[in-house]
Amino acid sequence: MNEAIYDDIRLENIARDKFGVKFSIDRVILRDAPVDRSTKVTVLLTEKNQLFAYVQAQASLTLGGVRKHLLKMGLKPKFYIPPGGQPGYFDEVGKQNFQAVFPGRKTISPEDLIYYRTLAAYNPALVQISEVIDGEIRQFDADTHGNWRVAAKFSYRNVQTK
Repeated sequence: MNEAIYDDIRLENIARDKFGVKFSIDRVILRDAPVDRSTKVTVLLTEKNQLFAYVQAQASLTLGGVRKHLLKMGLKPKFYIPPGGQPGYFDEVGKQNFQAVFPGRKTISPEDLIYYRTLAAYNPALVQISEVIDGEIRQFDADTHGNWRVAAKFSYRNVQTK
């Protein structure tokens, strides 16, 4: 039990120091669930009823990889929190990747960057979740058919109010 408390404090500190997000964990829905052979995800609920997924991997990880893992888990991302609190991180890396492929192009539209943003390095990752699809959070399991099994049942949907 004490290890779980220390893990929660560690996650709060990582969110504050690496992503510039300050929150208190109300409860952890799923702790260190595998999503492939080297990547683990922790799904947590804050005291303000916000659902977050913290993704960490031993290997390199990109924004596109994080997105793919979360969707396979049954989590619908709302906002990818950029590392270091840099709001333009994904766009800047996308521009650099785009210009490496097309060095002669001077004007770059946001549509041009859609794919190249997904190539941005993003390990560890912190993502705010808008919805748990079908009320089930899945995890990787090589021994099951389809390699995914239900790890937790949890209903959540963030409804926007104006």
